[in-house]
Amino acid sequence: MSVEDGGRPSLGRHRQARWTLMLLLSTTMYGAHAPLLALCHVEGRVPFQPSSAVLLTELTKLLLCSFSLLMGWQTWPRGPPPWRLAAPFALSALLYGANNNLVIYLQHYMDPSTYQVLSNLKIGSTALFYCLCLRRRLSARQGLALLLLMAAGACYAAGGLQDPGSILPRSTEAGAASPMPLHITPLGLLLLILYCIISGLSSVYTELIMKRQRLPLALQNLFLYTFGVLLNLGLYAGSSPGPSLLEGFSGWAVLMVLSQAVNGLLMSAIMKHGSSITRLFVVSCSLVVNAVLSAALLRLQLTAAFFLATLLIGLAVHLYYGSR
Repeated sequence: MSVEDGGRPSLGRHRQARWTLMLLLSTTMYGAHAPLLALCHVEGRVPFQPSSAVLLTELTKLLLCSFSLLMGWQTWPRGPPPWRLAAPFALSALLYGANNNLVIYLQHYMDPSTYQVLSNLKIGSTALFYCLCLRRRLSARQGLALLLLMAAGACYAAGGLQDPGSILPRSTEAGAASPMPLHITPLGLLLLILYCIISGLSSVYTELIMKRQRLPLALQNLFLYTFGVLLNLGLYAGSSPGPSLLEGFSGWAVLMVLSQAVNGLLMSAIMKHGSSITRLFVVSCSLVVNAVLSAALLRLQLTAAFFLATLLIGLAVHLYYGSR
């Protein structure tokens, strides 16, 4: 299954249906993450360690792709195990780990709303690395589509959802945290730029090695998530003493971990058979799912900014993937 960049998938009808279903599932799961995290809150805070949730998510992804290989859903390559091909995935795991930690540190140097707006710059950094590392060219129409995605994300983050009990928008990415004054420090701006660079580089680099290696996706995931588990296990151990691994986990938390794990596997398939740009559109479209679930489950109100962001996302999809 392959997808032509900037055009319509070059697939048969059956494969096209599977590809569409995978994109819809990934969009839904990505958009459900923040509302699920908000439902995990106890007395206004997350009752478990974030590092434990990340570790459990990586471990679940590793178990799922291992199960896929054991069940024969994807064929193990002939000959001796290609362990030497695992090395490039160590850098992927390191880049993703660095990004996850940067998100946490950024909260100390800027408010969540400012972070959400400015973090949309990672769309531009991903497109830049996509062109440089994969030697792809984007047309003016495609470049405009990505600019619209950035504008849509910034518009939604600035006020797409609103707490009926407050005149200020609430942050869905932070689990509907209480409004706080806008602020950003020079160090925060520097860390944000670094975050956007690493985000774009990690996405494009992972796509590059997945497409260059002629290995089944489940085996590549096995390599990637093995390094991911080891890295996050070290980070979790470094955060001790603290709560035990499963302390504070509820049914909502388990559902969040499972959905994130499955979405991680879907994102890997999108990177291998689609592109980093396709992943950007999935993440942007998930804002609509995020808003609808937040309105239904958390009783937040949709604002005019949400509908404007939705319009911009739809226009961006049409410009990038529509007939030329």
